[in-house]
Amino acid sequence: MRNLSLLTDLYQMTMGQGYYNEGKHEQTAVFDVFFRPNKLITYSVAAGMEQALEYLENLHFEEEEIAYLRSLGIFNEGYLNYLKNLRFMGDVFSVREGEIVFPYEPIFTVRAPMAQAQLVETALLTFINHQTLIASKSAKICAAAGGGVMEFGLRRAQGADAGIYGARAAMIGGCVGTSNVYAGKLFNVPVSGTMAHSWVMNFASEEEAFRAYAKSFPDSCLLLVDTYDTLRSGMPNAIKIFKELRAAGHKPVGIRIDSGDLAYLTKKARKMLDEAGFPDTIICASGDLDEYSIRSLKEQGAKINSWGVGTKLITSADLPALGGVYKLAAIYKDGMEVPKIKLSDTTEKITNPSFKEVYRIYDNKTGKAVADYIVRADEKVDESKPLELFHPTETWKRMTVTDFTARKLRVQMMDHGKRVYPEQPLSEIAAYFKKEYALFWEEYTRQDMPHIYKVDLSLALYELKKKMVEEYK
Repeated sequence: MRNLSLLTDLYQMTMGQGYYNEGKHEQTAVFDVFFRPNKLITYSVAAGMEQALEYLENLHFEEEEIAYLRSLGIFNEGYLNYLKNLRFMGDVFSVREGEIVFPYEPIFTVRAPMAQAQLVETALLTFINHQTLIASKSAKICAAAGGGVMEFGLRRAQGADAGIYGARAAMIGGCVGTSNVYAGKLFNVPVSGTMAHSWVMNFASEEEAFRAYAKSFPDSCLLLVDTYDTLRSGMPNAIKIFKELRAAGHKPVGIRIDSGDLAYLTKKARKMLDEAGFPDTIICASGDLDEYSIRSLKEQGAKINSWGVGTKLITSADLPALGGVYKLAAIYKDGMEVPKIKLSDTTEKITNPSFKEVYRIYDNKTGKAVADYIVRADEKVDESKPLELFHPTETWKRMTVTDFTARKLRVQMMDHGKRVYPEQPLSEIAAYFKKEYALFWEEYTRQDMPHIYKVDLSLALYELKKKMVEEYK
């Protein structure tokens, strides 16, 4: 990874100098990354942690960065000398990539010297917000499709990095391939793609264009049939070329339709292919698709095997920002934790203080997840006793669970600046998400009017929060 030490907001660095001047720069602090509810967020899929860890491992300032900061005329030489020797020396506790996560949960926690912990806020949010957003959108699209989704969004992404790491996140969320060749090489994932309308238009006839393509790719021939007239021209010409391929000992792959009434056209195309003796060919659809249009097409009986999804996936068009935040939860004085809390007139914006852990509670009878449980770090969950859960603000809403398993949701990723959790292949992360997704009831993950998954505080954490609110108020 290139040096991204200046990938931060200026106020992180001005605060850093302030901490340095006040002698607070080495004071240990705890910051949490979490996101708040949004009407479009039912669940999210954690991603971007790998890039966050790479950034922290590589954090340093070279002479040219120091020279630039000096040129701003706002930093003293003592602080600049401190930055010259800076390396990240903190601890990181995080959910695994591919983990299903919910609002208010600390999904990535930094415990580090204050100046370091403050400096890295912006970059960490950049990596985690973006990839979690795209992985979550991908998961919803892939759930609607039932599989077979390819990420086609590079040309519509907000910049090269968004296209590259958006493709990575899309694979975590369930996509089976990407059109992005660079991402394919970088992350060792399948790439897919055939032709554009310009290929067909470049030849004297559609038939000639199809034949030329089949000549170049006889064993992977998938033809785009909607350049002129899908049913009167595209399909008859495709079938003609498919027959020529079969006669020459090759097996055609199928067709792609990029426009028009996809439900009607794919049903007609399927009938034509079957009657021509090509029942095993696939039909790929593309063209401004998302989970809503895909679900509608399936309800209409569209005959689509593969989905190419671009703009609305790579930009998460209906929810273009996750809104994750990075908040101070505690500092340490003389080795003792001092919890910190941010207050607000908006209840949802009051933070949860202290260094915390998150447990996922599973019903042993069904194996399904029933709630997440946020506790203070020194608390243990006793699986042998009934566990009472209550809503963190509407406390009269309560539920007691018995015969359950509690799994700690986060693992330590870095220890005193050294990485202790190994990098995972993207295929393993995607498989992990798929396995965890299956442990949630459909009522929590469905597209329309899902049940609200319970994310509750332990009594000890609730009482600490209540006490701190009352003291400050």
